[in-house]
Amino acid sequence: MSRVSAAAAFCATLKRDLLISIKRRNEVLNPFMFFLIVVSLFPLGISPEGAMLRQIAAGVIWIAVLLASMLSMDSLYRSDYEDGSLEQLLLSSQPLYLLVFAKNIAHWLVSGLPVIVVSPLLAYMLSLPAAGYPALVLSLLLGVPVVGMVGSIAVALTVGLGSRGLILAVIAVPMSVPVLIFGTLAVQNSLAGASPVGYLALLGAMLAAAASLAPVATAAALRIALHG
Repeated sequence: MSRVSAAAAFCATLKRDLLISIKRRNEVLNPFMFFLIVVSLFPLGISPEGAMLRQIAAGVIWIAVLLASMLSMDSLYRSDYEDGSLEQLLLSSQPLYLLVFAKNIAHWLVSGLPVIVVSPLLAYMLSLPAAGYPALVLSLLLGVPVVGMVGSIAVALTVGLGSRGLILAVIAVPMSVPVLIFGTLAVQNSLAGASPVGYLALLGAMLAAAASLAPVATAAALRIALHG
């Protein structure tokens, strides 16, 4: 296996998944609209008072991000499993973890990045002070990929199951809770005048660990799920 062929396989998988996502717009738009709706309902369900919304803004956005991620993850390997292309990935001469990593990046670009881009607007709607915006965006940039890669392992383990929504949530949500906690605390520290660097560093360490280990674990999970 040459570096050129591995890089070409990585780029081809990334391009393929992006093109498929463009053709299947509903699978991309549904989690995004779900995110917008969940965040928008909090002022109606709790209180439109700015002081109260300011206290819960970071937690609300992070909870909505986590729920939207759970909604988008189900389709990560489903279409590949149904049309047989997932089996072809397993039989490929290229490292499976590299192809999985490409699929995770494509999934983040179409599902995670739009949520991060729109989050400052929703934070403004929730009366989050301007001091919390940098920490919010940075924590989402570091944390959302971690949630996606951790969820990828859960999706791989349940890819062969007919109904896997609840099982997927039970597996993925507990592993994503530390990301939610650190992301929320980073914003709260910024609002309190303290440095959020410690929590952002923890999120960065989790991202590095997830990028190194999650594709390998996902590749192993896919082999177990498809071949036992």
